Amino acid sequence: MTARMLRWFPAAAAGAALAFAVPQVIEKNFVPHLMPQAAAETSMAALQAAGVPSLAPIIDRVTPAVVNVAVKEKASSDDDDNNGGAAQQIPEEFRKFFNLPEGQNGQRPKPRARMASGSGVIIDAKKGYIITNHHVVAHAGEITVTLKDRREFTAKVIGSDEGTDIALLKIDADNLSELPIGDSSAMKVGDFVIAVGNPFGLGQTVTSGIVSAMGRSGLAIEGYEDFIQTDASINPGNSGGALVNMKGQLIGINTAIMGPSGGNVGIGFAVPTSMAESVVAQITKYGEVKRGRIGVQIQDLTPELAKSLGVDQTGGAVIERVEKDTPADRGGIKTGDVVVAIDGTPITGASALRNRVGLSPVGTDLKFTVLRGGSKKDLSLTVEKEAKAVVTAAVNERPTLQGAKFAGDGAVPSKASAGGGVEIVEVERGSPAWQVGLRPKDLVVAVNRTAVKNIQELDEALKTGRQAALFIKRGGEDVLVVV
Repeated sequence: MTARMLRWFPAAAAGAALAFAVPQVIEKNFVPHLMPQAAAETSMAALQAAGVPSLAPIIDRVTPAVVNVAVKEKASSDDDDNNGGAAQQIPEEFRKFFNLPEGQNGQRPKPRARMASGSGVIIDAKKGYIITNHHVVAHAGEITVTLKDRREFTAKVIGSDEGTDIALLKIDADNLSELPIGDSSAMKVGDFVIAVGNPFGLGQTVTSGIVSAMGRSGLAIEGYEDFIQTDASINPGNSGGALVNMKGQLIGINTAIMGPSGGNVGIGFAVPTSMAESVVAQITKYGEVKRGRIGVQIQDLTPELAKSLGVDQTGGAVIERVEKDTPADRGGIKTGDVVVAIDGTPITGASALRNRVGLSPVGTDLKFTVLRGGSKKDLSLTVEKEAKAVVTAAVNERPTLQGAKFAGDGAVPSKASAGGGVEIVEVERGSPAWQVGLRPKDLVVAVNRTAVKNIQELDEALKTGRQAALFIKRGGEDVLVVV
């Protein structure tokens, strides 16, 4: 699949590969962790005799577990979206002006299925489980997995999670190689890493680099972000491929790049295995990710806020609001509390708290450590099922609407004016909906200039295409937001 670029990967030229000399300490120590001692000594002796350090022993072990994922996408067109699949008659003057091909009876030709490719990693050889990106297989009609030894298998999707961009595939095959999963949280800036994937559909390719940053978030790439940033060359087609440490362990799933033309410029991002494992565990158990919630609105603790709240703390998540009769309310969380840890794990900001709660299975008991005034308190609460203010399909299928709650379906009281419309009653700070510009108390009065009076009409209007223009009343102003 083409890698994504600041939502993220459609693109162009490949970046230059990064070459580096492996330090002497790695040359002496990294190979014995990957193979029996005798074999490691023989291999190292050969390398030392040649006078050239090499990553080849790691790569030989890793690459059989990295696969090419070829996707035949479902045929679609604007006509299919707008008219339930019925071909739309195109006026002759429009067809000529836009140089559109002429189909039967002047209609648009039947759309053709598109082909795309990406990468994947075998994580369970016995079960044939392969992890990849959600965006690689999101519109797949048929998926073909090709192994390093050139065997091909048809894959099926076990489950997929758009919020983290993780999907789990399965193939029925023997003699597979799996990649052991490492501890991504143990990685540090400066650690050497290897990226393996299928850039530009060329076939299996290996690049190397270092960890450039940990815990990257706020990029509006995914709903849940905690990326490993690396300068190892990642290009379109690397999506779903492996980011590996010097022990030959999987520590990330390559998912996005940042660059002016879509090619590598040394800024790539991978979903850490700490997050991917949590998603895969829920997919294998439920076939989906069942998001949890505690019922709060949060923001990062800034130095100014810390001073105002009388808190001597450099990181944490500030509770802006606690919803009534929610786990947070029942557990004793108060507005103005600063969450600094959950189950003993430090919480550095709002994104960290959102990830921890959102990826915790429903029913999980969590211990929150909060600062309130000058004292520290431990509070226990249980994650409950995420409340759905909107249960209609078209709204939920819009990635840019994730994090917003709409009134009018009975679950949330509507405060719309007599003229109709759908009120946005809540927007989670930092969510995709927040990023595109939606705010609490916005009143959606039209979609693509078609008036909407209730949640059902909003849902129907959002089925008209991949983009939609929301006409919003905000206070005394008219605002246009494209989603």
